[in-house]
Amino acid sequence: MTKRSCEEVEIMNDQQEKKTKEFTRRNFLKFAGGTVAAMAAIPSFNQIIAHAQESGQKLVTWEGSHAVSQYDPSKPVVYFTRDLSPEGVQKIYEKINQGITGKVGIKLHTGEPHGPNLLPIEYIKNLQRKIPHSSIVECNVMYKSPRRETKTHRETIKTNGFDFCPADILDADGDVMLPTGAKEFLDKHIDNFGGTFPFEPGVHLQEIAIGKNVSKYDSLFVYTHFKGHAMGGFGGSLKNIGIGMASGKVGKRMIHGDGWPLGKGFLERMVESGKAVTEHFKGHITYMNVLQNISVDCDCAGARAAKPTCNDIGIIGSTDILAADQACVDLIYQMPADQRRDIVERIESRLGLHQLEYMEALGMGSREYNLIEI
Repeated sequence: MTKRSCEEVEIMNDQQEKKTKEFTRRNFLKFAGGTVAAMAAIPSFNQIIAHAQESGQKLVTWEGSHAVSQYDPSKPVVYFTRDLSPEGVQKIYEKINQGITGKVGIKLHTGEPHGPNLLPIEYIKNLQRKIPHSSIVECNVMYKSPRRETKTHRETIKTNGFDFCPADILDADGDVMLPTGAKEFLDKHIDNFGGTFPFEPGVHLQEIAIGKNVSKYDSLFVYTHFKGHAMGGFGGSLKNIGIGMASGKVGKRMIHGDGWPLGKGFLERMVESGKAVTEHFKGHITYMNVLQNISVDCDCAGARAAKPTCNDIGIIGSTDILAADQACVDLIYQMPADQRRDIVERIESRLGLHQLEYMEALGMGSREYNLIEI
C-alpha cells in the first residue's frame, strides 16, 4: 500500500467516525423528539410532563395550549416559574431583560386605594432596587377616582405602598401623539375586501395620546398583575400599556369612545394603542405577568374587587407581548373547572380573546411559543 493510499484510508476512517457520531446524535434527537410529542397530550397542569433542557430548564406543554411540544427556534420563548416570591420575580426578569438599558420606566398598575388583590409590594420593590436608573411610570385615569388628577393620584400611590422609588405620572404635563401603525393594516384589508375583515368595522386609531413624559425613558419594563377586567375580559401586558400608558384626559377617551361601549371595537383600539407603545420602545421593552390573586376584577375596582376563585399559578416573562398574554390565558384555561369557571366566564363574556386575535393580525407577536419552566 502506498503512502498516499494510507492517507486516504485515514481520511476514510475519520469520515466514517464522524458519520457514526452524527448517526448516533440524529437517532438520539429523533427518540427525544418522539418522546416529547407522545407526552404532550396530558391535559392537567399538575400532570404536565417536563422535558429536560439545557441549564436545568424544562420545556412544558399540554393539550389545548399554544405552547409547542418541541423547542422551535422560530417561536418566542416564554419563561415560567411557580416560585411566587421576590426571588421568582428576579429569576424571570434576568431571563428577559436583554434590551433594558438606559433610563427605565417600570409600568405597573398602582391600583385604587386599599385594593385587596394587589400583588405583594415586595415583589417589585426588591426588583426595582436592582434595575439601575428605574422609576415607576403611570398615567391618570378617565373614570371618577382619586387617580384622575395628578395630586390625588400621587396620594393613592403612597397609600398603596408604591412610593419606595420615584413614581412618574407620565401625563402630569400633558400628552404626546404616537402613531399606531394600524392605518396600513386597515387599508390593506379594506382594499382587498373578500367579504370579511379581521377587525370590527368602525372607529380605529391612527395615533394615540400617550403621557408626555414617555419621551424621558429609553426602555420599558411592563410588570403586570394578570387578572380579569370589566371591559377587556382580562388584563395582561397589553391592557397594562394599551390603556395604562394612554393619557387620562385624551388617550383613554380615544380608546373608550363615547358611552364606553363594550365589544371588539374597544378591544381593537386598546390593542392599537398598545402597538404604538411597543413600536416606540421596540427592542427595549419586555413583559412580566404575575398570575396571583386572579380575581375577575381589575385592580381599578379597588376595595370592591371580587375575591379570587382561581388558585395562584406562577410568573411568566417574555420579550413577546402576544406570547406573554397567550401563555397566561392558556395557563388559566387548563386549571380545574371549578377554579377557572369565573375568570373564563369574565374573559369570554367580554370577548376578551379577541385581544389575542387582533394582536396577531397586527403582527405584534406570536400566539405559539416555547414555554420554559425555570
